[in-house]
Amino acid sequence: MVNQTNNFFQEEAAMSKISVVYWSQTGNTEAMAEAVGAGIAKAGKEADVVEVSSASMEDLKAAKVFALGCPAMGAEVLEEMEMEPFVEEVEGFAQGKTIALFGSYGWGDGQWMRDWEERMTAAGATVLNGEGLICQETPDDDAIKQCEELGEQLAQNA
Repeated sequence: MVNQTNNFFQEEAAMSKISVVYWSQTGNTEAMAEAVGAGIAKAGKEADVVEVSSASMEDLKAAKVFALGCPAMGAEVLEEMEMEPFVEEVEGFAQGKTIALFGSYGWGDGQWMRDWEERMTAAGATVLNGEGLICQETPDDDAIKQCEELGEQLAQNA
């Protein structure tokens, strides 16, 4: 009985963490992810900010809410080696989830984010605020504040 109880509490603890999964090449999206995590913590929840290569798909499947971050790459697409296959897998269980999307870009007009939002919505997810949060180049103080607010909103939806 003790083992079952301990397992229950371990599972509850894991489920109470809000995952912030990101891919970053230059550090800009990583800075955004850390700020989203800070907002989650500010709202009284525990954040698990992790690179996509270390992310637990099982944690996301069990979660009600989570955040995904990726910069625009190439012709305004998600990073293709790690993040794109990850997002394709998330699409398979996104139904009923609330997902915050964020990322940085260097040029263009944010088309990669609009495409990503459409994919998540088509998969049955609710994209927090109806759109992803984007930042051109290195996030400034304003962008960091918006990321923190996004984290707070995500925590309130948990």
